[in-house]
Amino acid sequence: MNYTRTFIYNYIKSMRLYYAFITGISGWLGVAFYQFLFPDRANLFRSFIILIILFLSWGINQIINDYFGLKEDRINAPNRPMVSGALKIKPAMILTLFLLSITIVISYLLNPAAVIPVIAGILLNILYEYSKSYSLFANLVFGVMIAMCPIFGFLASGPTPEPLVTSSRLSVLALVVILNGLMTFYTYFKDYIGDKEAGKNTFVVKHGINVARYAGLAGAFVTIFALLTIIFMKWLPFESIIYKQEFIFCAVVTFFLHCWTAYLYFNYPKGRRAYFSMVTNIRACCAGYCLLISIFNGKLALYLLVASYILIGFLFDLYKDARS
Repeated sequence: MNYTRTFIYNYIKSMRLYYAFITGISGWLGVAFYQFLFPDRANLFRSFIILIILFLSWGINQIINDYFGLKEDRINAPNRPMVSGALKIKPAMILTLFLLSITIVISYLLNPAAVIPVIAGILLNILYEYSKSYSLFANLVFGVMIAMCPIFGFLASGPTPEPLVTSSRLSVLALVVILNGLMTFYTYFKDYIGDKEAGKNTFVVKHGINVARYAGLAGAFVTIFALLTIIFMKWLPFESIIYKQEFIFCAVVTFFLHCWTAYLYFNYPKGRRAYFSMVTNIRACCAGYCLLISIFNGKLALYLLVASYILIGFLFDLYKDARS
C-alpha cells in the first residue's frame, strides 16, 4: 500500500499539472468553437469528458517526455522523480501506455476522427525530444503538437462538420502554434546548461544566452503582430471583433503578459529566477488562448482568463524546487 501511494504521488508530481492549462485551455478553444457553431449539439457530460482528457493529456505525455529527456534532466532537474529514481521507469511507462490506450478508445467512441489528433500529438511529443537538436525546429514541433488539442476538442465534440477546414480556422491554429512555440522558447533559458551538455542545440544553446535574451524581447511582439496580420488579411472577422470589449481586454492582458515574460527572461535568463518566471510565461500563453476564444465567446474567455491565471499560480506554487 505504501509503495502504491508513493508511486501515485510521484507520478502525479511528474505530471507538473500547472502546465495542464496549456493543453486544457487550448483544447477548450476547440470545444467552445464547436458549441458556438452548433449550440443545439452542446452536451455537458460529453464536454466534461473531453476537458478531463485535455487537462490530463499534458501530464500523461510529460511522463514520456521525462523518459526521453533523462540525459539533460540529470543536469537541469536532478530532483525530478524519474531522474532521482523515486518514480520507477517501467511501471510509470506501463501506466502511461495504459492511460493513452484508454484515451484513444474514448476518443474513438466520441468521434473516430478525434483519434487522429490524439495519435499525432503522441508522435509529435516523441519527435519533440529529438527536434531539440535543431534549434527553432523544436519550437515548431511543440507548437504543432499543442495545436492538436483544439483540433481534438473540436472533433470530439460531435459529428465532423462540413467544411472542416477554413481560412479562419487555419489562422487560429497558426496562432496556437506561435503561442506555444514562443512559450517553449522561453523555457529553454532555464535548461541551457543541461541542453548544452546533452547536445540539444536549442536556439539558446546555438546562439548563446545574450543573443537569446534580445530575441526574447522581440518575441513579445510576435503574437500580436501575427494576430494583426491575420486580421488585416481578413482571415478573421475584423468587423465583429475589433470593437468587442472582451477581445480588446484579452488582447491587452495577453500583450502585457508577453512583454512581462520577455522582460523577466531578459533580466534573469539563468538561475532560480529563470525557473520561477515560468509562471508568467504559462499565463501569457493561456491568455493568448483566451484572446482567441473571445472572438466568438467573450464571457467564457473572461472566465477562463481569470480562472487560469489564479490556478496556474496556485499549482505552480506547489513546485518550489527549481531543480525538479
